[in-house]
Amino acid sequence: MCDRALRLHRGKLVDPLAHHVLLLEQLTRELDEFDVVHFHLDYLPFSQIRHFNIPAVTTLHGRLDIPDLAPIFSEFRDMHLMSISHAQRSPLSWAGWVGTVQHGLPEDLYRQGDGNGGYLAFLGRISPEKRLDRAIEISQRVGIPLRIAAKVDEADKAYFESEICPLMRGTNIDFIGEIGEQEKGDFLGNARALLFPIDWPEPFGLVMIEAMACGTPVIAFRGGSVGEVIEDGVTGYVVNNIAEAVDAANNLDLIDRSVCRTQFLHRFSAGRMCRDYERIYERIARLRNTPVQTNNHLLNQYSGELLSDVLDQGSEQGCH
Repeated sequence: MCDRALRLHRGKLVDPLAHHVLLLEQLTRELDEFDVVHFHLDYLPFSQIRHFNIPAVTTLHGRLDIPDLAPIFSEFRDMHLMSISHAQRSPLSWAGWVGTVQHGLPEDLYRQGDGNGGYLAFLGRISPEKRLDRAIEISQRVGIPLRIAAKVDEADKAYFESEICPLMRGTNIDFIGEIGEQEKGDFLGNARALLFPIDWPEPFGLVMIEAMACGTPVIAFRGGSVGEVIEDGVTGYVVNNIAEAVDAANNLDLIDRSVCRTQFLHRFSAGRMCRDYERIYERIARLRNTPVQTNNHLLNQYSGELLSDVLDQGSEQGCH
């Protein structure tokens, strides 16, 4: 529908919603071509899914503890929803969940690093809930340099300049800005650990499995999906405060980097993710010629089975 990702149209994109509405209109003209439509547009397509009886599943990627969301998800309880962690769905536990599929990455996207760069890493987005300030304090208290590879969105620019920049002055901190896929491997692989000091209900945290793919342990604050992704003492440490994070940083030698890489391959490969989704697609496709009101009844019968199937498969593969 457009020549490049909308987020890359820096300074030129005025109304992203217009592109999505156009996308949905074209989809409704081509429905006969698809067995299942997998949406990643939050609640935007719900009305069309219902009225055109589209065989669809929607993966939700964001936080769901926002008061505005409850009324719309209550209205559209007939939507087939996928979560990316069990923690993510808790604010709307009554919604139309049909399974949880954790993210995965191509096995060959990153390689195991040795962590000999001698620094702690922070990767992602600078915003209040990501708590870069905590990462800086941990680095200073443990005496290990911190390298920051992060983007600053326009909405967070004032926070970055007023709250974060003063903390970096005169310290052993290297701010390198946003990096791409080509640079992530070396950045994470050379790090002794990734700091993930979040202060919000993280829906998943892709950077955690990117670090694991590089064999790099993660020191993560407890919250949201963290306990589902990081196995404490095996692929990193799950901590509750800065003191525990400092203690974890002093015990990184107890984490085997090859085990981190193995756990990534076992639990978070793209292949595993795709197999989980395919099982959901097959179930949804069976409902294509069934009226919507009957779909709801059938889903009520087997939505628990769907989740059970995914969990059983994940359990067999070491996936929580």
